[in-house]
Amino acid sequence: MNFCSMQIGFKALEAQFSLIPVQPLRVVSIIGTARTTRESPQGIENQYPAVYRPADTFAGHFEFGLKYEEIHLEFFTRLFTACGPQLLEDWCRAEPFGQYARRAGFFYEWLTGHRLDVPDLVRGTYINAVSDDAYLTRTKAVRERRWRVNNNLPGTRAFCPIIRRSQALIHCLQFNPQEALTELDHQFGEDVLMRAAAWLTLKESRASFLIEREADQTDRVKRFAHVMAEHCGKLDEPLGADGLAFLQKGILGTEALRLGLRRSPVFVGQATMREDIIHYIGPHFSVLGDMLAGLQEFEQSTRGRESLARAAAIAFGFVYLHPMSDGNGRIHRFLINDTLLRDQAIPAGVILPVSSTITSVREFGHGYDRVLEVFSRPFMRRYHAAYRFEGMTEYADGVKSNLVFDAYDDANAVWRYPDLTEHAIYTAQLVAHTIRHEMAEESRVLVRFELAQQRIKDVMEMPSPDAVRMIRSIKESGWHISGKLLKEYPVLADRVQALRVVEAVQSAFEDREPITIVE
Repeated sequence: MNFCSMQIGFKALEAQFSLIPVQPLRVVSIIGTARTTRESPQGIENQYPAVYRPADTFAGHFEFGLKYEEIHLEFFTRLFTACGPQLLEDWCRAEPFGQYARRAGFFYEWLTGHRLDVPDLVRGTYINAVSDDAYLTRTKAVRERRWRVNNNLPGTRAFCPIIRRSQALIHCLQFNPQEALTELDHQFGEDVLMRAAAWLTLKESRASFLIEREADQTDRVKRFAHVMAEHCGKLDEPLGADGLAFLQKGILGTEALRLGLRRSPVFVGQATMREDIIHYIGPHFSVLGDMLAGLQEFEQSTRGRESLARAAAIAFGFVYLHPMSDGNGRIHRFLINDTLLRDQAIPAGVILPVSSTITSVREFGHGYDRVLEVFSRPFMRRYHAAYRFEGMTEYADGVKSNLVFDAYDDANAVWRYPDLTEHAIYTAQLVAHTIRHEMAEESRVLVRFELAQQRIKDVMEMPSPDAVRMIRSIKESGWHISGKLLKEYPVLADRVQALRVVEAVQSAFEDREPITIVE
């Protein structure tokens, strides 16, 4: 078998077997004159001097890839399907104690579910399947005696997201949510932050509906806010069948049209006058149970690892599986807060208004769409000709759909092993901005609001509800007494008294001492 090429490692195998993974190999290795690295948003090109050239064989190139390139489970799956077991068996027999042969054999059996015709190892030091320094891995590896490999992959064969510890991610993970919230406590007081958190929970719910492009859903907003406040970080198994059913009923209400795991095809897109435009197609419903079990395994096996990366993998992994009949988006955003609370990365009782940041900050609104497209765009580029609309079918969950997708088996390799590194970077940046800006500003507004209440009562004795009514109206009217407010409170017809009331409110929100207004 001839592998001769300037390219070496996994790219050489990709070319030899005519493979095209949906998630492209990010690393290209070539033989040149010197050791150089060029990095771009598209990936990394490494050049090696001739001394690095591997043997021009399957084993030589795969070993080089394991040594110097990135783990890519989708590519491995496609490669093993294309090459069959013989090349792996020959390699493992030739180097029974070689760490790269053992890892290759382990990956083959783990990903394909087929056993290679080679004997078990009975001695030798255990080696990790992947580097703990380079990837988010299990907190406690599972020993695979047959290969003497520590299986530290964080999921299952059915679903195992990958997060690379890139320099950008390492930098983002330096942000500590607990420390940042403690700083806000010191700045504003814990009681202020917790009172702000109560409002932010409702704000988060309202913003979540805006992301779903559903506004003015008062009862549904309150229902979601209740679920966020009461159940984030408290369910034993939020990703289990019972946990998801409980969340979905709480979010949608018991009278919702469809509850439970979907039993029908699903796509994310938009409707036009002429046809539906598809942005993403979800896995076949028959594999959802195993995939969700893999996501649940990821959540359990990575406890103790970085919370922000875990939250990203769990939440975005869930949204790509799109397992529920309805409510996927809201459960996705619930899972971010749920993971952070479960990991004690944020204090009990605090809900981070990440949806508010997504809807109100242009950078994160566009970033949310862009990070979803990191996975969905290459997916649809690959399968744009594999779907069609024909022949309406009613499925077991009552959904009527005419979507036909012909590539479920081929797409399983990408659905099962999404690279969620960019999603982890985005989530860490989103949480940092939410705490440093959204929560800080909300706490600041609450402090100013309470000061305004104090100052307006110094001007005029009144019950708190009346003070609140006046403050809101004056602020919303641009520091003026509106006709509606004047009609409700005729005492404000006194010009000097009205000026004093306005100044009491305006000075509090502008962080300055009030100006004394005399007759």
